Amino acid sequence: MTLQLKELKDFLDEKYELYNRPTFIEDDPIAIPHRFTRKEDIEIAAFFTATISWGQRPTIVRNASRLVELMDNAPYQFIMNAEENDWKRFKGFVHRTFQYADTTYFLQSLQNIYRNYGGLEKVFSAKSKKDIKDGIIHFRKVFLEISPDTRTAKHIANAEKNASAKRINMFLRWMVRNDTCGVDFGIWKSISPALLYCPLDLHSGRVARKLGLLTRQQDDWKAVHELTENLRKLDAKDPVKYDFALFGLGIFERF
Repeated sequence: MTLQLKELKDFLDEKYELYNRPTFIEDDPIAIPHRFTRKEDIEIAAFFTATISWGQRPTIVRNASRLVELMDNAPYQFIMNAEENDWKRFKGFVHRTFQYADTTYFLQSLQNIYRNYGGLEKVFSAKSKKDIKDGIIHFRKVFLEISPDTRTAKHIANAEKNASAKRINMFLRWMVRNDTCGVDFGIWKSISPALLYCPLDLHSGRVARKLGLLTRQQDDWKAVHELTENLRKLDAKDPVKYDFALFGLGIFERF
């Protein structure tokens, strides 16, 4: 099913308007960072939540909620002040293959980033002036610098090796996109929404292929690039807004 460009834009704009609403995020992982108002709390909670966003949504929400509770519902303060003994409280935390060793590595790496690099936004934006892929690659190197050979490396997508980086792109959408709809936060001003890449998963990929937005069959970075380039033809300034449409069509409408 391939629509003419204007028809396709009108169709996806309609679905974007339908699904980019707070009523659709009550049971969505993005609801977890929406509990906070401080910029650093939002981005840390969002980063953890996006990282464990695979599997059933109720389980993701429950486990992400547990993580922020273990950080005393003050993620930034906890990360900045935590000492080695504080990591022990996470011993019972598991989300599928994301286990205690991964949780403690994430906490220590984020502590390094906030203490020595000025926070997540500065790390991502340092290399994202022309292409956010460069920022994603740079972030991974910084994130893994305290122990490059850690088993936790598998939880940080390697876009340099053609990984789709779905969860990182979703996190970046949350942080960068800025509208008045109350879903995405738009708290990172140093990266343009025009540079974002669309998060690609099984559902959005299936819908995108059905609509003629994606021809590549593998869900990898090449597919992410192809999809996003086609979405830029519909809205060059905010291409990733159509993630709402693709997701809604895939999840809610079984398109």
